[in-house]
Amino acid sequence: MKDSFTILLADDDPDDQELIIHAFSEVASTFNLHVVNDGQQVLDFLTTTSDNKLPCLIVLDYNMPELNGAQVLQHLTGHERYKAIPKIILSTSSNPKYIDDCMHKGAHAYRVKPDNFTQLIVLAKEMLEFCSSAA
Repeated sequence: MKDSFTILLADDDPDDQELIIHAFSEVASTFNLHVVNDGQQVLDFLTTTSDNKLPCLIVLDYNMPELNGAQVLQHLTGHERYKAIPKIILSTSSNPKYIDDCMHKGAHAYRVKPDNFTQLIVLAKEMLEFCSSAA
């Protein structure tokens, strides 16, 4: 993995944002976390970011304003520029329909948000492995 890398996190819940940021900081020493609040901000960030500054991982909440996680995946599908970036849906919902839809639209993984911080740290480690494989 690179010494420094960028993760794009999209989640409209400030409490979830804070917990996820804290979990990543527990398992990675050097990283940049760009946090946005909705799906449209994901697309805006990606389209205004140079190729060499693109994130190594995109973490999307499923339920967000503007565009939900599945809609963001739909927009990114077919864009060669974003094809190599792993995309993970992180949601409170374990609805099989949502999971199938997201996986079909290009998610590399769909994970249900853990109930406790210890499980979130384990999930953060798993998500960082996607950065390693994308590097």
